[in-house]
Amino acid sequence: MNAPLLNMLVALGAGALIGLERERASAASRGGEAVAGLRTFSIAALAGAVAVQCGGAALLGVATAVVAVLAGVSYWRTFRSEDPGLTTELAFVFTVLIGGLAMEAPNVAGAAAVVTALLLGARERLHHFASAVLTEEELRSALVLAAAAIVVMPLLPNAQMGPFDALNPRSVWRLVVLVLLIGAAGHVATRLLGPRFGLPVSGLASGFVSSSATIGAMGSRAAEEPGVLGAAAAGAVLSTVATVVQMAVVLSATSQAALREMVIPLVCAGVAAAGYGVVFTLSAIRQKTEGASAGEALSLKTALIFAGTLSVVLLISAALRHWFGEAGAIVAAALAGFVDTHASAISIASLVVNGRMEPAECVVPILAGFTTNSVTKVIVAVAAGGRAFALRVVPGVLLVAAAAWAGALVVL
Repeated sequence: MNAPLLNMLVALGAGALIGLERERASAASRGGEAVAGLRTFSIAALAGAVAVQCGGAALLGVATAVVAVLAGVSYWRTFRSEDPGLTTELAFVFTVLIGGLAMEAPNVAGAAAVVTALLLGARERLHHFASAVLTEEELRSALVLAAAAIVVMPLLPNAQMGPFDALNPRSVWRLVVLVLLIGAAGHVATRLLGPRFGLPVSGLASGFVSSSATIGAMGSRAAEEPGVLGAAAAGAVLSTVATVVQMAVVLSATSQAALREMVIPLVCAGVAAAGYGVVFTLSAIRQKTEGASAGEALSLKTALIFAGTLSVVLLISAALRHWFGEAGAIVAAALAGFVDTHASAISIASLVVNGRMEPAECVVPILAGFTTNSVTKVIVAVAAGGRAFALRVVPGVLLVAAAAWAGALVVL
């Protein structure tokens, strides 16, 4: 079977799929024959395919214009009915374009047809979600998130600037978007599971993206709604479990020798983080939060506070590096750890792989970065969550760091 014929069959299948959904939907809503159904949509898709095969994009444009006129006439005849929507007419025109696309990219055309049929078939669920499930505050939050990620971030310069060239505006704003995303994920988990379970679960999952950002988001939630303080603290502490697990993963990928030296410190830190987090999780489960709402979907104020706090840490780190230089691996790793403990660990493990450092010598520099990162978490917890939140989270962060150093004493 040659390619044009096969592509036309894809176009026919795409039109038939969309037409079948439209015919069944029309029969269910009107109880009669559809205005445009299986046959009409199949022919429209074939018309698009034949137009591309015979005349290319120009003829496809003519065919699409003709179908659009026919769809407009059909809408004019039926717009006074109980369902004056344009969905079927738009789908009719789109089917012609899908048919033309099938001649050039049949896989993409097939995917477009499936997605179109799914959207058409999910009409009731989507309307219910938009009118009854999605709140006005959640819609506003989604628009803020979209603006921050799609509009603002591409406009910011992607270069080091400021005192000591310490700040990259796009990287800092990326942290703002990250905190907003974590807050949105926590909100969704809370809506699905309730505050007692949703916040700990989302905290653990978000920790794999950024434990510091997760602590900031959880602190904001606790400050805004004291009724979920325990659950937010559990999510914040459990994010440190993700930090330890991710540390083991990056070390394994970079240097197995470094990982072997860090096994005991990481196990000690992981056990401490998990134990401390479980205590607060169990406390949150027992806590009555029936009156607690799902809270704000996201908080731009929290994201800006977190980014500002981390920017200050970056400036201090850059100043120390400028004044004292890169005198040793411990100092360099500690300074890098203020921002990202995993990047610090990777740099040290790379020295082990290159033979510039013995495996046993990597423990202290890696833990130095781990410790300074804990300092960042402490600062974020205090700045975002206030005294009550910090009193619950900071001891856990310090306990995890102390457990890692205790494990290091065994190794050393």
